[in-house]
Amino acid sequence: MTSETIADGQLQTGDDGTAVIRFERHLAHPIERVWAALTEPDQMIQWWGRGDIELVEGGRFTVTWQNTDDEGNRAVMESTIKRLDPPRLLETTGGIHGDLRWELEPAGEATIVRFSSTLELPEQYRTMTIAGWHWHLDALATILDGGEVDTVEVTGWEPIHERYVGRYG
Repeated sequence: MTSETIADGQLQTGDDGTAVIRFERHLAHPIERVWAALTEPDQMIQWWGRGDIELVEGGRFTVTWQNTDDEGNRAVMESTIKRLDPPRLLETTGGIHGDLRWELEPAGEATIVRFSSTLELPEQYRTMTIAGWHWHLDALATILDGGEVDTVEVTGWEPIHERYVGRYG
């Protein structure tokens, strides 16, 4: 059985410039396996980035993306763990992606992942940000299914981005 994409991301924006990006994915893997991919640095680097984590409430949660911009810079999210209830909830605050919330719910041998990112997000970055999270969630499903993802030379992002430009651009 392979992982399944249930929903594209949803973007809600407020008058104050705050954006909330939401995804719900059904992954054909037990909750403990999904939790490990989300919180263990040796697994995170396969689909997200290099993690430096202190897995306690109030602990640091730093992720360094492996791809670079045109000047060779890597995105770094330095955040703090706001709420933690292993293996069901991880919520971080701070950094370039604002507040991230990962809720995992067992569904038999599968897991429902509900992800949200709440942040101040200028309009020109909205479709890129939602497409980026879409790509990373696809990458998470791929590695859980036993595949490999190149997080340095990111490929396949452009068609995802175009879909969101069509919806929100």
